[in-house]
Amino acid sequence: METLIQPKVLKGFRDFLPVDEIVRSDLIEKLTRTYRSYGFVPIDTPVLEYTEILLRKSNGETEKQVFRFEDNGHRDVAMRFDLTVPFARFTAEHREELYFPFKRYHIAKVWRGEKPQAGRYREFVQCDFDTVGSDSANADFEILSLMKSALSEIGVDKVHIHVNHRGIFNRFLAKVNAAEKSEDVLRIVDKLAKVGADEVNRELTEVTGSADSASQILEYIQGTSSFEETLSHIETMAGGPAEDTQRMRDIFAMMKAAGIESSYILDPSITRGLDYYTGVVYETFLDDLPSIGSVCSGGRYDNLAGLYMKDKVPGVGASIGLDRLIAGLTELGLTAEKGSYLDAEIYNTDSNLSIHYQGVASRLRGMGVSVEVFPDTLKMARQYAVTEKKGMQWGIIINAEDAGKNLLTLKNLKTREQYAGLTVEQAAEKILAR
Repeated sequence: METLIQPKVLKGFRDFLPVDEIVRSDLIEKLTRTYRSYGFVPIDTPVLEYTEILLRKSNGETEKQVFRFEDNGHRDVAMRFDLTVPFARFTAEHREELYFPFKRYHIAKVWRGEKPQAGRYREFVQCDFDTVGSDSANADFEILSLMKSALSEIGVDKVHIHVNHRGIFNRFLAKVNAAEKSEDVLRIVDKLAKVGADEVNRELTEVTGSADSASQILEYIQGTSSFEETLSHIETMAGGPAEDTQRMRDIFAMMKAAGIESSYILDPSITRGLDYYTGVVYETFLDDLPSIGSVCSGGRYDNLAGLYMKDKVPGVGASIGLDRLIAGLTELGLTAEKGSYLDAEIYNTDSNLSIHYQGVASRLRGMGVSVEVFPDTLKMARQYAVTEKKGMQWGIIINAEDAGKNLLTLKNLKTREQYAGLTVEQAAEKILAR
């Protein structure tokens, strides 16, 4: 007898049962509607890219996380670790077919070989939205506005979006003679919330070789209180007014005009570790569960597409980490479980009525009811058990006498109430009344 293979999935990867996948699918549908309402259109790119495409502008930490291998054609390939770099390649490759500004959304899986932990997996879904071809406060603000709208659409209102500008920070680093160490400084600063000020100060001193520079950097990234006060503070420390601080003032004015400014915090410690960000950057935290990390992040990356084409195409965008967001919402009890998309089940009590059952189901679907016929004539207890797992609200019972009169009995599976002698139209009306 052949030895059975133990069914199992790789560490950091998961199967999704219907109750979990329905939650994810519902959120994706809501996000898609919101993206489209802002004028964004869908694209897709391959899972595999040439490694030189993905890693040409990345740091050593990124390279460690990429799933990379040689394929059967001896090509050096890697699985995409985000959707931004493939989008830059896509933009360069299809620039003659696109119009600019071009606004795209892309909802797909990405892969990173990082250590699995709560809310972090090696395979996960990102929900990206980007605008390329415009370097304006309007484009920056629209992404920030869409972040809030998208999260609100899926029922996430208790959030704050932390915003910063890499250009202001770069000016400041040049002023304190730390510009040459900017990549190391950015990665250290990005860890402030995780490791605390003392550890950041120690690492900054080590990297810059100056306790005074480290102290000034720490003062800069800790900011003050309000958006406007913090902006004035970092503007002074960076050497005074410039285009980058004016951009932040314009964005904040747009937030106020839209009445959403209270959802945004100017946070100088937000730098985003990836090298390709050049302007506004942001991360989003759940008010009731900040420990899970950012659930939506991104920024401006004006030079990214320039890796693949001579013409400079400015870009700005954000990504919602769907799996981490769902993990946070689940922990907070904000996800509703359901085992199917059905409104009702027609129970199979008489095999001779199968044709009649299917006719009733078809009529109900034509009226907007999601319904199925239980396929086998089993004991009612077993049929009830299956429909209970599917989480639907209504059961339909039709015996031979009712079938002859084109009537049915509707049962509320939550309250156990029954409504006998209903027509198909009456049943549909009651079901759709919710």
